[in-house]
Amino acid sequence: MTTVTLTDAATAPSTTGSSLGWVVANIATIAWRNLMAILRIPELLFFSTLQPIMFVLLFRYVFAGAISRPGLDYVAFLMPGIFVQTVCFGAVSTAIGLADDLQKGLIERFRALPMSRTAVLAGRTVADVCRNIFVIVVMTIVALLVGFRPTGGALHYFFAFLLMLVFAFALSWGFAFVGLAAPSAETAQVMAFPLLFPLTFASSCFVPVQTLPSWLRGFATYQPVSQVADAVRQLMVGNNKLFPFPFAHEWVPALIWTVGILVVLAPLAVRKFRNAV
Repeated sequence: MTTVTLTDAATAPSTTGSSLGWVVANIATIAWRNLMAILRIPELLFFSTLQPIMFVLLFRYVFAGAISRPGLDYVAFLMPGIFVQTVCFGAVSTAIGLADDLQKGLIERFRALPMSRTAVLAGRTVADVCRNIFVIVVMTIVALLVGFRPTGGALHYFFAFLLMLVFAFALSWGFAFVGLAAPSAETAQVMAFPLLFPLTFASSCFVPVQTLPSWLRGFATYQPVSQVADAVRQLMVGNNKLFPFPFAHEWVPALIWTVGILVVLAPLAVRKFRNAV
């Protein structure tokens, strides 16, 4: 008699479909489960959307008078940076959600099911990308209300939208590793923000890097969040003469950073997941 262990069942593809289709179906199922969890807690979605709106109002009406950007209205400089900061902060939810599932024993149950091992992580990151789509749409409405006018055109705005989503997806894999390494959801949040704050605030999201101290300027100019913020700003505002950066096309280094982060961090997260329980 042939016996099938839980491990075999969890790693064997379905006999009724292709291996790729089976993996995609597993990812979709986990993503849908995570999206339903968000809908069942509307307060979570509300306050995760409220936070970036508060940042917009704070910088637009409190700090804007003290921050100048020659040749460009500050709201046009600010809003692309706020968009990038928002998707970066949203990636932290991946760490918190995975740490919570791990603490409750859900990860161990998922691993015992006949499903793809990568579906748990991929489903979580895909669900967070879907949530980011909603948040960016809401932020776009808020940006228009506070006076932001994207002059780059609808197509460039769409490309900026895609770039932010892909970058957030790559970051989510890094925070997935953090969530699997943390003993609780609270610890995951504490671990994530010290990593994220230097990248978002020591960047070109809120102020021109030329205004930063010389010892910080090099890091702020070439780190990934600045590169993505510069690319999004160039696509949305659409005037290259205002942004004398070292590359002719700002999306090139931004895309290189995004792909590099994904290639490095996704395998680390998958390996951590295999050893998590």
